Amino acid sequence: MAHALQRLLIGDDPAAWSAAGFYVHGNTVVMGKTLIELTGGGDARGIVGWALDGVTTDIDGLPTVIVPEHRRPDPVTHPNQVFAIDHVVVASDNPARTSAAFASTGMEERKLIELNGPDGTLRQQRFFWAGRVIVELMGPAEPSSDNPATFWGLALVSANLEIASTQMGDLLSEPRDAVQPGRKIATVRTRELDISVPIALMSPHVANLGEPEPAN
Repeated sequence: MAHALQRLLIGDDPAAWSAAGFYVHGNTVVMGKTLIELTGGGDARGIVGWALDGVTTDIDGLPTVIVPEHRRPDPVTHPNQVFAIDHVVVASDNPARTSAAFASTGMEERKLIELNGPDGTLRQQRFFWAGRVIVELMGPAEPSSDNPATFWGLALVSANLEIASTQMGDLLSEPRDAVQPGRKIATVRTRELDISVPIALMSPHVANLGEPEPAN
């Protein structure tokens, strides 16, 4: 698929992800057809970069690396039942500008949602494909700064949240109804694990297991 998400670089210690119920091989975690590379728990935390098929430049400040001769990993199911990335969340103070930057690479905006935030200001969610992974762009409807876009968090697909809850114990919140009908979501308590990326686990998409799709 065009612009498929090849790799995510995350500034965490591999031991932290292992404690969260992921199989870690050296410093890598297989997540569907994407490889997560854990670059250590130093000063650079959070998602510090990504690699996308056919994209060779940064996108509105999002660090984009080139991975030569990338081979798609064989999918695995982790002890916490995670088997794929549902979506990568990107934050921007100017979503329209960031959306235009995505469009310049050929990543077409698939959906736009506007809703009131907790403070009453109008917020936006914009959705794009990165292969089988959704990129969710969020921010204010009206630009609030000239700052570049940043990576924010991850939503991962777990085949069985009950097993995940048993395996992870207090490190996972109680599953609750997700915004998408028919799905459940639970939050990983990443601070207790020293994981620097907000992570949610979601039950599979009801219409297409393992291949989340933004609504048309």
